[in-house]
Amino acid sequence: MSLREHYDRHVLPHLIDITMRAPMASRERQQLIPQASGAVLEIGVGSGLNMPFYSRAVTKLFALEPNAKLREKAHPKAAKTGFAVEFLGLKGEDIPLDDQSIDTVVTTWTLCTIPDPAKALQGMFRVLKPGGRLLFVEHGRAPHDRLARWQDRLSPAWSCCAGGCQLNRRPDLLIQQAGFVLDEFEQGYLDGPKLLTYHYKGLARRA
Repeated sequence: MSLREHYDRHVLPHLIDITMRAPMASRERQQLIPQASGAVLEIGVGSGLNMPFYSRAVTKLFALEPNAKLREKAHPKAAKTGFAVEFLGLKGEDIPLDDQSIDTVVTTWTLCTIPDPAKALQGMFRVLKPGGRLLFVEHGRAPHDRLARWQDRLSPAWSCCAGGCQLNRRPDLLIQQAGFVLDEFEQGYLDGPKLLTYHYKGLARRA
């Protein structure tokens, strides 16, 4: 096993789990995740940190996560939910669910890491029922030119050590280009380094 493979398989999952436990992330989860209902698909469930925030309105959670170590960390949290959880060990571009079978899709700090976010969002749109909702909170490109240029410069190196994470994507545009309507939308800096903390969050709908 190469050093890179060892890092990606054994070190990175723990770093992701620790990083995503930040108070800033927990506050966003508390606001966003309870809005999910019905059959839910979560893209990039990671170590399951969203699971405690789902309400009783959820009937089943399809937890898509390609990283086996992160799925292992999520299993104990899944056992404590009041609904069925089915893990899908696939990438965000490979959603194996039927057309129009899902009420809510959730993506939190995930669109930055998916190699083909446009394809992944097309899949999310496909599986949502008409009127179904996409709940999202994502970091991305800052609106200030000087900072955005630094994001462009640093993104390739950052991606290598952060599981493919890109600093300079525009999740709001990607979501709309996939056919979604933005019903609720906020953007702005959260706590932390400005290179990493310009956030896009809200609720989009399949019309």
